[in-house]
Amino acid sequence: MKHNSFFWASYADLMTSLFFIMLVLFILTTVMLKRQVDEIEKVKEATEEQMEKIREIENAVNEIDTTYFEYNQEHKKHILKIDVSFDVGSSDIENIPLDIREKLLDAGNAIRNFISAASQRYGVKYLLVVEGQASKDYFQRNYELSYERALALVKYWEQYGLLFNKDECELIISGSGQSGSLRVEPDVKGNSANQRFLIHIIPKPDVIEQIKLKKQ
Repeated sequence: MKHNSFFWASYADLMTSLFFIMLVLFILTTVMLKRQVDEIEKVKEATEEQMEKIREIENAVNEIDTTYFEYNQEHKKHILKIDVSFDVGSSDIENIPLDIREKLLDAGNAIRNFISAASQRYGVKYLLVVEGQASKDYFQRNYELSYERALALVKYWEQYGLLFNKDECELIISGSGQSGSLRVEPDVKGNSANQRFLIHIIPKPDVIEQIKLKKQ
């Protein structure tokens, strides 16, 4: 009888110990899961905040002066609304009427002011791409000509002291000839409306990494 009592007492102690162990394991598991859930929520909140910041930076380009620019949401480009018509086969910006050149200078100042304000506001660097286009007259040098026109515009800005801060933006000059996007219809020979400039203002590709690092 005493043997049976000892057995049941030992069994009860064993079950109590097992219960205690299971209780401790349950509590530890619950605490660890809670920590993991909290970490996931923090990462989720940080990611959502980062994405919202990135969207805000990208959408900021819409704030540039609409007097001179029309923003195309699909292609993420600004169309310079100033009617620029070079002489056929020429990239000499001095042949453009003075009042038009003054508007081009004002447009350049609008770009610089926007980039400076946005760069300081968001702490990021931008890519500024000045793209020249050419009318569809099938000149063999249309690609070179469109680039030379974009270069002439940038040099004209520089001539009047309009310089872009290298710490705020990286300037790229390009020419898409008679191809490229956002052509003025009818896109045919003689349509001088395609002798124009497109302006791309986009955050540099490493902007996401910069935002992530700031959040860490």
